[in-house]
Amino acid sequence: MARAFRTLDDMGDIAGKRVLVREDLNVPMADGAVTDDTRLRAAVPTVAELADKGAKVIVLAHFGRPKGQRHPEMSLSLVTKPFEQVLGRPVGFIDSDGAEEAVAMLKDGDIAVLENTRFFAGEEKNDPEVVAMFAALGDLYVNDAFSAAHRAHASTEGLARALPAFAGRQMEAELDALDKALGAPEHPVAAVVGGAKVSSKLDVLRHLVDKVDHLIIGGGMANTFLAARGVNVGKSLCEHDLTGTADEIFDAADRAGCTIHLPYDVVVAKEFAANPPSVRTVNVHEVAPDEMILDIGPAATEALGDVLKNCRTLVWNGPLGAFETPPFDAATMSLARTVAALTREGSLVSVAGGGDTVAAVNQAGVAGDMTFISTAGGAFLEWMEGKELPGVKALSVN
Repeated sequence: MARAFRTLDDMGDIAGKRVLVREDLNVPMADGAVTDDTRLRAAVPTVAELADKGAKVIVLAHFGRPKGQRHPEMSLSLVTKPFEQVLGRPVGFIDSDGAEEAVAMLKDGDIAVLENTRFFAGEEKNDPEVVAMFAALGDLYVNDAFSAAHRAHASTEGLARALPAFAGRQMEAELDALDKALGAPEHPVAAVVGGAKVSSKLDVLRHLVDKVDHLIIGGGMANTFLAARGVNVGKSLCEHDLTGTADEIFDAADRAGCTIHLPYDVVVAKEFAANPPSVRTVNVHEVAPDEMILDIGPAATEALGDVLKNCRTLVWNGPLGAFETPPFDAATMSLARTVAALTREGSLVSVAGGGDTVAAVNQAGVAGDMTFISTAGGAFLEWMEGKELPGVKALSVN
């Protein structure tokens, strides 16, 4: 397929070339140990392939929010050894002082991590001087960090304009999956959008009603839409001041031919705690004034599964209920397993993204069955809002 960006396949002979690779190594750590190496593992295919082709690989990444100051606890030297273990080959560390000399010492196939890009005050401002300083270290540039692509920083956007630029394997997979999900999807298309607040996903909802055939709203934000329909949601989390906005989204969906799905049975409790004694499943019109809606009910969940059986594409961001707290995980787990089954049988392309969604899919034990799981948070959300991501646009060959 013709792509709007170049990949590693378009690089030609790179033996001996200095390749700057922007990765996301911003991993969580506790007591000096990485607690989740997902991002390190995601960087392996691109870094290993470039090294195997004889390139001198210099990995650029940020770590934490040092705001242009040098903080030892945010040095990427802390991540170099864990990355080396995941990669299964030696990884050097290059301090920002004397970086050019250190890069000059690299041999073909060597891999090294440059110090935290955010130690430079101009990194987040996309300062041309910082771009030029990074560019002097390399001959070619590869962006493999979709999760940072919504930021126009020196190492994500500026470098792509200063050097011949290519998408890494993780970036390539992400962009291909997103194109299948919303760019040029096979219809009917469904979107599941959950989460606590409508206010945080307004732009997403407005964008999606023109893109999808079915919009499934879950989580606390569903309560605001139910309230807009005259449902008394009791003590539930609800943005009552946004019911007018919910009405506008209903109207936009009607004009676009998009069906909005809200639950008609819900799981409620008088307290938000694990397995409280007051849990009951009721019709949405039977929520008592002292009860909170904490999950979608089984009948509504089954109906949503039936909707997805008639769809070809699904994009999912946000849980249906308070999935971290049993028994309010039932709807999210059930729908995740339905999506996995439909994906396995080849009838559904499923793309899920965002921290809570990834956690929920992992909790359901079906992460391996989804077509694609995006670990990006802000970048995934901005993509769902229809925004152009600077780091992606800079890779465009058009």
